[in-house]
Amino acid sequence: MARREEARAEAAFMRGDVGVDGGATEEQQDEAEVEKGKAREQLLRGRAYLGREFLTWLLWRTEEGGALVEVEGEGVSVLFMGRVVLRGISGDVTEMSAKGTLAPYSQQVKHSLDRGLLVAQARLRFTHGEKEFEATVDSEFLDIRAGKLPALMSEEEDDQLSERLFLMEQMAAMVDALVNAYLVIRAGKTWSKTVVPAMKEWMRGDEQGNTALAKAARAKGRDARSARG
Repeated sequence: MARREEARAEAAFMRGDVGVDGGATEEQQDEAEVEKGKAREQLLRGRAYLGREFLTWLLWRTEEGGALVEVEGEGVSVLFMGRVVLRGISGDVTEMSAKGTLAPYSQQVKHSLDRGLLVAQARLRFTHGEKEFEATVDSEFLDIRAGKLPALMSEEEDDQLSERLFLMEQMAAMVDALVNAYLVIRAGKTWSKTVVPAMKEWMRGDEQGNTALAKAARAKGRDARSARG
């Protein structure tokens, strides 16, 4: 019996369910955090179109510039750069890619989005305070690939390793913050009424696009305040 209990305890430790003291490793989360976790899990497992929708929404939001979220008290701005891959699930064209410094913001890409394609993969630059990060983000599981970190400040090899790990965690935190901002808006009442029409006008290059964009920005602020409340 004692050996069986020891085996169970060891298995729980190896899974990460408990720490070395035998206590649970996860703190109790409030209801809002639990629901947010469930929404993120749906996004990452079996609902790949939401990942594409997130990147498409992010492309639209980045064209106006400015910080989109805050991480560790610093604003985070994002720029799509280089190659972008678009995919759809139906129609004559189900995949296309565009290359070039400003290719993601080209009319060709916007028109393809208007025809039903969504952003499946993109190269992003994250600016966090005075630091710049780059990474390719894939919509399937929001994987971060081919990351490029800011120049290291540490001189010792061990310190450089710790600094590199810290910067990688910062990049992951920025992606998480952007995903959470999207989920708040996606679940809000203004998504279908304001945000989607504004995105469609942006894709079509309509003259009313700027007005719709301003309305959507105000709606985003209302959703964010509602989520915090």
